[in-house]
Amino acid sequence: MRNMSFALTTPQILARTKTVTRRLGWCDLKPGDLVQAVVKGMGLKKGQKVRRLAVIRIVSVREEPLADITPEDVIAEGFPEMTPREFTEMFMRTHPPCSRWQFVNRIAFEYVDSTAEAVSLPLGVS
Repeated sequence: MRNMSFALTTPQILARTKTVTRRLGWCDLKPGDLVQAVVKGMGLKKGQKVRRLAVIRIVSVREEPLADITPEDVIAEGFPEMTPREFTEMFMRTHPPCSRWQFVNRIAFEYVDSTAEAVSLPLGVS
């Protein structure tokens, strides 16, 4: 199972209020794939360990311009206090050199209630 970092939205993942994420990559995900949500997956210092947050199941993946985000998706991203424009600007600041017309992958997911479900899958299934 692959790790996906949620360093910028750790509280939203822990509260399970985030059900959509936008990424510059991850285009190989498919509905049904299981992913381990972690605080930080890369750039760990010696001795640091990955902090697991939740197991998520991918529901859908589609490519769209960052600026096409809807008010509903801003909420699903975990930022109900932001407008789509504010979210887009925050995304561009945290993902340089991204522009508002950059195509990003919109990934919808659901939470797997138990990691036992993920562990019980046959080998090779993710």
